[in-house]
Parts: sequence; C-alpha cells; structure tokens
Amino acid sequence: MKIKIICVGKLKEKYLVAGIKEYLKRLQAYCKVEVYEVSDESIPNNCSLSEEAIIKAKEGRRMLDKIKQDDYVILLDVDGKQLDSVELANNMESAMISGKSTIDFVIGGSLGHGEEILDRADLRLSFSKMTFPHQLMRLVLVEQIYRAFKIMKNEPYHK
Repeated sequence: MKIKIICVGKLKEKYLVAGIKEYLKRLQAYCKVEVYEVSDESIPNNCSLSEEAIIKAKEGRRMLDKIKQDDYVILLDVDGKQLDSVELANNMESAMISGKSTIDFVIGGSLGHGEEILDRADLRLSFSKMTFPHQLMRLVLVEQIYRAFKIMKNEPYHK
C-alpha cells in the first residue's frame, strides 16, 4: 500500500515538521508514504472571485499532476463528509480491497480547492466545519492515517 499526501505550500513551523516526521516514521511499518508539496500562488489584496478561481485552478492543476488515474483520492474539504476514525479506516480498507494500491490525500491552499480537483475526488473529507491552517492539517492528517492503519490491523492505540 502506498499513501501520497499532496499539499499546497511548504511546511515551515519546526514543531509541525517534528510531529509529522514522527508519524511518518511510525507509518513505515504499514505503508510507503510520499509527501508532495506543490507551490502556492500569491494572493493579491482584495482578490476578486474570478482571481480566486484562477488561483485555485492553478494550484489544483499542480496537485492533479501528482495524481495517477488509478489512485483513490481523498480530498480534505471543509464541505466534505465528516467521518470518525473507524469510518475513515473502513473507507481506506475498502479502497484497498477494491484494488486501489495508492491512496492520495489532498490538502489545498488557503483559498480551498478549484472545481477540477474537487471533481477528481473519490471522497471529499471534512475533519470539522471549522477552518484550520493547512499546515496544521498535515499533522492531524498523518496522525489519522496512522490511527486508521492501527484500526485496520486491530492494534491498540490511544483513544
């Protein structure tokens, strides 16, 4: 099994880098993980809706370039479906059973996702109705991926 985490922008905060590194190390026992950071677009002050759409489309195209046709795509989206950890594990396991060898988790930029990448998603997943910095979501995401594998393997993990 291969997991790809595709996100907009570079991770800067050292505490987030350290936390993500720890979970990526733990995940090595279950899967191969690749992290792709695509460049973000600068957002002008007083950005119009049409300018926002162009920015989201450009960032989305960069993310789509990292996604293969056969990949199962889970897109983090505030308007997506909310699942608990067991449901996420079941969703990932179902994708694997159905023959998907790669699951892509996609985190957009500060403006969200463009239509093209939204349309490509197999699952639009919301961690909460609240808005989180996309850099912090990386840490939360890798922890939840790790938790999902622990659930799939019926191994104990802190609840």
